[in-house]
Amino acid sequence: MPRMNELLPFLTYCALMSGTPGPNNMMLVASGAHHGYRRTLPAILGMVCGVATLTFVMCMGLGALFIAWPALHAALKLAGTLYMLVLAWRLVGQPVAMDRPPQTLGFVQAALFQAVNPKSWLRAVTVASVFMPAGLSLPAAALLVSLAGALVGFPCISGWALFGSWIGRLLSNPGRRRAFNAIMAASLALLAVMLMR
Repeated sequence: MPRMNELLPFLTYCALMSGTPGPNNMMLVASGAHHGYRRTLPAILGMVCGVATLTFVMCMGLGALFIAWPALHAALKLAGTLYMLVLAWRLVGQPVAMDRPPQTLGFVQAALFQAVNPKSWLRAVTVASVFMPAGLSLPAAALLVSLAGALVGFPCISGWALFGSWIGRLLSNPGRRRAFNAIMAASLALLAVMLMR
């Protein structure tokens, strides 16, 4: 069993990757602002489960595919970037009337989004190549880092949804809501372009 001094760098890495701005967190801020924390919770759980699943399969050897076929990784990054740009475009076009709030991501949509989220892939590849604990079987080690990462990630990304929920109280005015949607969309588009590099 890995010792705490071996797990601490991994847990710190997971907290930083989960807590810093990225596509997931930008979408959670927007969803929290429009729907509140409770209705955003399925998306949070979907993201956590999606990242954990991606980490597990990467640790079990999926990373070898990217070494064998680098074009596959480039294609995945392109798909993720395009999907984030589509999400940004849809956010700009969201209705601003309070009686027609935009749809939020559900559990399945949020989980599947991780398959094209470049930041989630970066995290999974790094965990698989740097943080796999020694002294455990491959499945046990993959399961440990996937579950531990999920436990760290949940409160980190929940904070973004709670922040969005707090901001949502300020968005009763349609003009402010439109400006907020534009800022979130621009942030998501900028992240998409930056992650494509």
